[in-house]
Amino acid sequence: MKTARVLLVTTLVFVPLSRSAEPAATVKIVSAAKSFLSTLDEKQRQTVLFAFDDEQQRKLWSNFPTGIVQRAGIALKNMNATQRSAAMALVASALSPRGFEKVEQIMEGDEVLKTTEANGGGRGPGRGPDGRGGGGPPPDQGPGGPPNGRGPGGPPDGRGPGGPGRGGRGGGGGLLFGKDLFYISILGTPSEKAPWMFQFGGHHLALNITIAGEHGILTPTLTGAQPALYTENGKTVRPLAGESDKAIALLNALDENQKKQAILSYKVADLVLGPGQDGKTIQPEGLKASSMNEKQRAMMLDIISEWAGIVNTSAAADRMAELKADIADTWFAWCGATTVAPGSNITAYYRIQGPHLVIEYAPQGLGGDLSNHVHTMYRDPTNDYGKKYLTK
Repeated sequence: MKTARVLLVTTLVFVPLSRSAEPAATVKIVSAAKSFLSTLDEKQRQTVLFAFDDEQQRKLWSNFPTGIVQRAGIALKNMNATQRSAAMALVASALSPRGFEKVEQIMEGDEVLKTTEANGGGRGPGRGPDGRGGGGPPPDQGPGGPPNGRGPGGPPDGRGPGGPGRGGRGGGGGLLFGKDLFYISILGTPSEKAPWMFQFGGHHLALNITIAGEHGILTPTLTGAQPALYTENGKTVRPLAGESDKAIALLNALDENQKKQAILSYKVADLVLGPGQDGKTIQPEGLKASSMNEKQRAMMLDIISEWAGIVNTSAAADRMAELKADIADTWFAWCGATTVAPGSNITAYYRIQGPHLVIEYAPQGLGGDLSNHVHTMYRDPTNDYGKKYLTK
């Protein structure tokens, strides 16, 4: 019997679903999970299913491609059309329409990256650790970035959950990019009452979705994009457009004194609380929202919704209500360029931090186009992995 391997995609934020709509949301997600499992043969089910208390499975996730950090579970490439459809239906059942669209755009961007790599592109400066090029944090720093945001730190590559080569679970070789290289796994037994979770992710995506009766959780969640701007069917696609555009709009809405407080005096190169940084804490910095006017606070809540709104609509409503109640004690910090070209993404790092929230937006690359390779992180330090609901 298999006890623990790891599906690397973790991303969760426990969000209570609203009282009236929540049971319906839970029923829908459980039904989609059972439907997906019913499409698999016995060998595939053994690959997908893990013990609910598999801590390593729950916490091992990364921004790296699966060819560098091997996921557990079953990949889309190893499913037939019916199974793939059922897997994506499960993902969609737990997310809002805009959240599912974001996931699809991140995956499609990875397909674009695969084509670019196949054509010999994307190897110059600015290619981050995901592409094994010149950008991103140095190898001894790890993709999680410095734990205090000020200097080298974090697990070295190959030693922490964010880096390649973790025991028998790291490495893998082969293709690095593409829509087929996203994995799904289930921890526990899908139930409308007992807690369980499913994970879905790959390069630049880590979703850990925990269901505990009427509660649903989506933290920690990692969303990223490379390229963060591409063309599909003649249309420009920016998976993280809202995260970029709304943040620069808030910065521009601040007066000069507020900007001086918000803009940090040191450089932050990558996620501070990214992969491998579970349980770490950092002190809030920047501009506190109690020093903002009502319009500015509303703008910051709108930025937050780009992450909190990924989960299904009823859960997102309760999550946003919690974060709105915290808003006066929530901080906004900025590091980097304060201008952006129209239609492009910002090249600055920013962080939003409150009593139940840490959000990070971190462009990647050294000497290249920082706007086109982005990591973001969404955590609830009081409830990552739904720990509020899982205590015995």
